[in-house]
Amino acid sequence: MAALVGELTLAAARRTGTAELPELSGVLSILRAEYPDGAEDEHAPLAGVADVFGLDATDRFLLWAAVAPELDANVGYAYAGLRGSTGVARCTVALALELAGIGSAAAEGFARLGPRATLRRHGLLQVAGTEPWGQRRLQVPDPVVAALAGAVPEDPLVAPLRTAPVPLELPGGDLVSAAIENGVRLIWIRAVRGAAGASMAAGSLDALHIASYAVDLLRVASDRAIADVLVAAVREAGLRGCALILANADALAERGDSSAFEVLARAAVPVIAVSSRPWNPSWLPHLPLLVDAERLDVAQRAALWQVNLGDIAAEDADLSETLLGLRMNPEAMAAATRYAKLVAAARKEPLSAAIVRDAARRVSGSGRTGAGFLASTTTGSGLGFGDLLLPTAATRSLHQLVTWARHRDQVAAQGLLRGAGRGIAALFAGNPGTGKTLAANIVAQELSMDLFQVELSSVVDKYIGETEKNLERVFQAAESLDVVLFFDEADALFGSRSEVHDARDRYANQEIAYLLQRMEQFDGITILATNLRGNLDRAFSRRMSFIISFPDPDPVIRRRLWEHHLAQLQSLDDDDPIALDFLAETAELTGGDIRNIVRAAAFDAVGLGEPVGMRHIAVATLAEYQKLGRVLPEHGFGLYLPATDEAAALRP
Repeated sequence: MAALVGELTLAAARRTGTAELPELSGVLSILRAEYPDGAEDEHAPLAGVADVFGLDATDRFLLWAAVAPELDANVGYAYAGLRGSTGVARCTVALALELAGIGSAAAEGFARLGPRATLRRHGLLQVAGTEPWGQRRLQVPDPVVAALAGAVPEDPLVAPLRTAPVPLELPGGDLVSAAIENGVRLIWIRAVRGAAGASMAAGSLDALHIASYAVDLLRVASDRAIADVLVAAVREAGLRGCALILANADALAERGDSSAFEVLARAAVPVIAVSSRPWNPSWLPHLPLLVDAERLDVAQRAALWQVNLGDIAAEDADLSETLLGLRMNPEAMAAATRYAKLVAAARKEPLSAAIVRDAARRVSGSGRTGAGFLASTTTGSGLGFGDLLLPTAATRSLHQLVTWARHRDQVAAQGLLRGAGRGIAALFAGNPGTGKTLAANIVAQELSMDLFQVELSSVVDKYIGETEKNLERVFQAAESLDVVLFFDEADALFGSRSEVHDARDRYANQEIAYLLQRMEQFDGITILATNLRGNLDRAFSRRMSFIISFPDPDPVIRRRLWEHHLAQLQSLDDDDPIALDFLAETAELTGGDIRNIVRAAAFDAVGLGEPVGMRHIAVATLAEYQKLGRVLPEHGFGLYLPATDEAAALRP
């Protein structure tokens, strides 16, 4: 500050008529008394900022000239006096260059304060206004002002994006540490779902005793330029003396903003970007250090859950088995734990396995749908295998599917899946209403994952090559969200390959071939449901881990289905009891049909202010048959139909 006051005094002496400005003389006298020449060393915070961002002596002076009126109002009064005005003023370009001994028309002035200048490139200084160049004002962003004042900066643009990776010593971390120690500024860590890329980055910096500042780019608003966010994030990390960790760096590629990668290339601090995508050489003319992060093994996941949840993680065997099957990174585990404790406190209940499972599903699943082709179809918590009424063989296969999904990483760790993917694909085949969608939901619930249904109408495109692109987006979104991917009525998309008669046949076969290849590469859980198994290409059947048949229910299963759905009603009419044996033997319906009938009967009964009786079930059953376009079962139903015009209209 003393050097700046000295230059202000010289600048005042150069003005003609200075004696006629007693306010300026008075302000300069105060400043000289407060900051006598030679009475101070360089401002420590300024020295720290200059060291991080590579500022030379001239840049340091210009930055200080711009920030000085923010720290001492008397400097602002002096600037106003030198400009021939009153009050407080910011430094202009011309005044700053004059105080620094640089001609306002000199090329160095543009080099120091132009758009590509070091101060502006790092976001330390802004040139505001539309006036002629010399009259534009120099502004210092608030976080920089705070840092130069010796306070902790807090950028409102970046603060909501902050995250806290769990530092871990993981394979590959020593390579990251060595690279940073040797001056490497940009490192790209590819971390597939469940790999602890951010934890590896934080652990690598911890090993070097370097503090980290981490932000989650997934939280950047869609209307915000991601390059501006990166400039602010790099600046914030530099002002705090930290290296920068970018979690979910996939957003850089998804936004398609090439200037964002330029920000990373010229960053003043080490930047470690963590993404599920591999590096694309087109992003920058030179490669950053590329590192692959491995998934946490079973022992590491168990230890982290123990740290987060305490004894419940080990004492509840079912919970432990479920959680270890989830491919969650340490940050997601911590988030799931926080949410589970929040829910337990709100309900005034102890932390339970059910609450933890639901929290893990919510955290690891539907934060976003991605690609526009997926829609969450999970029907809610509380579903279980008890809600499925299927033959023993089908139920056993579904249990086996869940077990495989939970333990696939343990099997892979033994080397038994070398050369094969860890993904699991299952085919559910059966008529509509036999429970395929319900079974898919239950599988997802058992795995504490969300079930995401592919919107086939959005995927299939009439233009050649677009269907493959859409499918790729679907699989990428499913991999990033760690969800169960569900293709309903899959025969519409995965039909049998045909002989080539025209160009369309050839490209249709290419779509199927691409899908077969992508399914093998997919590392998650895929469920395909079809009403007509015979329509599926044989190559799909060969690639299925499970093929589970959902047959139409026999009379025994139908009776259990009637009992199951009727048990959900609050009241039944004792004077008009439900003839379960008659319904099971006579009405050849699927579980979905029976559910619709019970629901329709409940609506009718409530509308009449009555409890549900056999008369309501009979009317709803005949209506369901008509809706399905099937032959009505005449035998016996007339005994239960009420004597109303509406019921008469339903008779065959």
